[in-house]
Amino acid sequence: MPGRGKFVLLSGMIVVVVFALVYFGVNLTSNLGKSKAQVTTEDAAKRLNKLYSNISVTTATPVKGQIDLDPVDVADSLPDISKFPIAVDNTTDQFVEIFSSTEKSGTGVDGWLTEVATEFNNAKVEVEGKAVSVKIRNIASGTAADYIKSGKYVPDAYTPSNELWGEMVKASGVKTQLVSSRLVGNVPGIVIAKAKYDALVDKYGSVNVKTVTEAIANNEFSMGYTDPFASSTGLNFLVTALNTFDSTNILGDKAVQGFEKFQANVPFIASTTIQMRDAAKSGMLDGFVLEYQTYANAADLKSGYVFTPFGVRHDSPLYALGDLPQAKLDIIKKFADFVGQEKYQKLARENGFNQLEDYKSELAVVDGNLISSAQKLWKEKKNGNKPIAAVFVADVSGSMDGEPLNRLKESLLKGQKYLGKDNSIGLVSYSSDVTINLPIAKYDTIQQSMFVGTVKSLQTGGGTATFDGIVVALKMLQDELAINPNVKPIIFVLSDGETNEGYSLKDIKALIESYKVPIYTIGYNANIKALESISSINEAASLNADTDDVVYKIGNLFNVQL
Repeated sequence: MPGRGKFVLLSGMIVVVVFALVYFGVNLTSNLGKSKAQVTTEDAAKRLNKLYSNISVTTATPVKGQIDLDPVDVADSLPDISKFPIAVDNTTDQFVEIFSSTEKSGTGVDGWLTEVATEFNNAKVEVEGKAVSVKIRNIASGTAADYIKSGKYVPDAYTPSNELWGEMVKASGVKTQLVSSRLVGNVPGIVIAKAKYDALVDKYGSVNVKTVTEAIANNEFSMGYTDPFASSTGLNFLVTALNTFDSTNILGDKAVQGFEKFQANVPFIASTTIQMRDAAKSGMLDGFVLEYQTYANAADLKSGYVFTPFGVRHDSPLYALGDLPQAKLDIIKKFADFVGQEKYQKLARENGFNQLEDYKSELAVVDGNLISSAQKLWKEKKNGNKPIAAVFVADVSGSMDGEPLNRLKESLLKGQKYLGKDNSIGLVSYSSDVTINLPIAKYDTIQQSMFVGTVKSLQTGGGTATFDGIVVALKMLQDELAINPNVKPIIFVLSDGETNEGYSLKDIKALIESYKVPIYTIGYNANIKALESISSINEAASLNADTDDVVYKIGNLFNVQL
C-alpha cells in the first residue's frame, strides 16, 4: 500500500525551486506571530510520538529504477510559450513580438508598457510605407532568458528589468543588439525596518550593501532575498554582494569566502516577491530586496521601512534578437522612440517608475559568463555547511487516479535532477494509511535509483489522510536530526488538497509551528487554498502544478531550496 516515506529525494529538488528555507532550523522556541498553542521542545516530542502511534504506518521495500544521468534540459522543461499571456496583441501584419518583464506589462500600476504599447498600435506608425504594431508578452525576465538562451522560443525583442539578463543572453550565443539602454527608470533596493535601519546607521555610519553584508555576516541583521535564477532583484543582489567582497574578481577566493560567511546567516531565500513580503510581515526579517516601483505603491511598506538602493539600475533596456530584417529593426527603434515621449514617461512616474533618478549604478557592465558562473556558485554555496534533509509526501488516494498521479510522477522524476547530492531525501505516500516508501538517506546514485523506482511504482486507491502523512514525515525528520543535527529539514507535500480521513490541520498545526519545518505544497487538480493553509504556517510556498508548466515550476522550486 503506497505510504509516505521519505520523499527526501524530491526535497532536494523542491528545496531548490522556490521557496523559503527560512524555517529550516529546528529551534522549538516561539517565533513572532505564532500560535499561543505552540508547545515546548519536550512536549512537542511527546505530542509527535503520540500522534504517530495512532497512525497505521507500513514500511515498503524500496524498488530500484533506471536513472538518467543526462543534465537538465531547460528547453524540455519549459511549457509552451502560450502559457504566458499576450498583454498587447499586434494590430497589423507587420509587427514585432517583445518579451517584457512583468512589473511593466501587467495591469494597473504594473501596466505602464501595456498602456503605451496600446497607444503605439493605435498611432498607425509606418515603416516602409506600411502600418506597423507590436505584440507584448508578459513574462518574467529570468523565465524569458531561459526561453531565449535555450532556443525554445526567441522573440524579436526583449526588455528585461535589467542589463544582467541581456548580458547572459548575449553570452549564450544569441545575437543581441541594444536598441535602448532605458525604456523606463527603476531601482532595486534593500527595504529595511526603520528601527533596524537606524541601529545600522548608529553602528556603521551608513547603510549600503557593504555594511548590510557585514552586519549579516556578524549575525546582526536578518535579511532575505529572491532566487537569483528567476528574480532580477535577486540576481542583482547576488552579483553586487560578490562585488562587495572583491571588486577585482567576483569569483575569486576572497569573494567566495566572503559570500560563504554572509550566506551562512541568511535565513530566507524566496522564489517570489510575494513570499518574501509575507515572511517580512511575520516579523522574521529585518529587511528584504524589492524594486522601488513596488515599494512606492505599497503604503504599508513606505510607512515603516527605509529603501536603500543597490547594484545596477533596473531601467528596462530593450534588445533586438537574432538576424532581423531591417523593417523589424526599424519597428523596434520606432517603438523605443515612442515610449520615450514625455507624456509616457510622466505616466510612468505616476505608476512609481522614474524615481530616485540621481542613483547611479554601483557596478559596471558585468560579462554574461561571469553572471552565469555567479549563479552556479550560489547554487553550490547557498546552504553553507548545512545539507538538506527532505521528505516528499505523495498523495496516492483514489482522487489522484489518472492524470493527477501521472503529473505527480513526472514532477518527481524530472525534478529529481535538481537535487543536490549532498542532501538527503526520503519518500512517503499516503491514502487512508501511510507508507514509508523510501527512508531518508544521502542522495547518492543508489538512493537516486531507489527514488526513481519507487516513484514509478506508486499506485492510487483509498481515502486521503494528508495530515497523517505529514506527521510521519515530521517523525522521520526528527529521527534524522537526532543522528545528523546539522541538517535543515524540509517537507514537500504533493496532493490534490482534499483531506477526508485521519488528523486535521487543527490537530497538528501547533506541532508544525513548534518544529518550524517549512512545508512546501504542490497541487494537482487541487484545492489550492487547503494546500496554502499548510504552507503558510512556516512561510513556505504553494505551487499550482497544472499540466503544462509543472516541471518548470518544480525545477525552479528545487533549484532554490535544494
